[in-house]
Amino acid sequence: MDLELPEELRMLKKTVADFVDRELIPIEQTSMDGPVMRQDVREKLQAKAKDLGLWLLDTPVENGGQGLGLLAMVVVWEELARTIAMPPRGPLVFGPDVRPILFTLPEEQKQKYLLPVLRGEKFTAFAQSEPDAGADPGSMRTTAVRQGDHYIINGYKRWITNAGRADFFQLVAATDRAKGSRGGLSMFLVDADTPGVKVIRPVPTMMGDAPYEIAFDNVKIPVENLIGREGDGMKAAQAWITSGRLYQACRGLGVAKRCLDMAASYSKQRVTFGSPLSDRQAIQFKIADSYMEHHMTQLMVYQLAARTEAGTAQRHESYMVKIAGTELGFRVADRCMQIHGGMGLTMEMPIAKMWRDARSFMITEGPVEVMRSVLARAILRDY
Repeated sequence: MDLELPEELRMLKKTVADFVDRELIPIEQTSMDGPVMRQDVREKLQAKAKDLGLWLLDTPVENGGQGLGLLAMVVVWEELARTIAMPPRGPLVFGPDVRPILFTLPEEQKQKYLLPVLRGEKFTAFAQSEPDAGADPGSMRTTAVRQGDHYIINGYKRWITNAGRADFFQLVAATDRAKGSRGGLSMFLVDADTPGVKVIRPVPTMMGDAPYEIAFDNVKIPVENLIGREGDGMKAAQAWITSGRLYQACRGLGVAKRCLDMAASYSKQRVTFGSPLSDRQAIQFKIADSYMEHHMTQLMVYQLAARTEAGTAQRHESYMVKIAGTELGFRVADRCMQIHGGMGLTMEMPIAKMWRDARSFMITEGPVEVMRSVLARAILRDY
């Protein structure tokens, strides 16, 4: 397999890299208002992105986007992850964050839900995680019970990004708890202003963001707000699960690349005991290991993206990429922080923020321990 990017993707990579270097890195200290990007900054960046043709990149052509494939998006995500100027989850600079399930809606629902999101008129949030059902969705307690032409939803969700400003939720609920994740979960569209929906509180995290807790108390929604068929919730999730794991791996790639650049540059500038840090074997080994591990992980990520597009990828490959990419980001950020010493601990540099964000990706959307366990089972089935 040829792992060289085709010319058009090399050009895309350079365009995005230049955008990050020119527009994002210089504003890292001023772009955010708490956990969200300042509206004036976001609107300015979005206008520039549109001028460069970097808008709605992975949105299907029939919905007004460019319809780029997974390998192209991997290239984009990798470059964007080199900066802390944006929220690490849902940057929104190149267009709204739309999960693929919304593209499957019937036309009437697209008019109500999808198209307003693409136009920036509405915001959405994905609500799956619960206090007792994070990495184990089969134990979900939020239920949706059909009563005639409606569903009645009761339950509690936690760690829901963007819930505070969401106009509607893409909700996963149990329609048959006995079946768990194998046919017992379904997906629904729930308007945020529906009676019984209550956004309880934001929960500040060490990353600087604040996902929300949401309660659903006898929430009544029409049966047509079921997405797909009842019981197909986890099956529908497979449409984006590999993409999501690749995104998280790309976060690690971008962080590692930025930290490697900073570590190498600083080690040549910083002089101690009469010589630069780069002369010290302890520092050289950290840099060499980081460079080598980044290269290996990048090959894994690009290969999985290409194999997924070709329809030849196996599910366990996404487990490997999730593990390798997220651990890479944290490991290289940690080395970079150590090389910078006291300067690495300051908030005047991006290292501490990258370190915290990278650490979080080893937990969220599938802890690396769960990924290893599932990967081991897949491997052992082949022996």
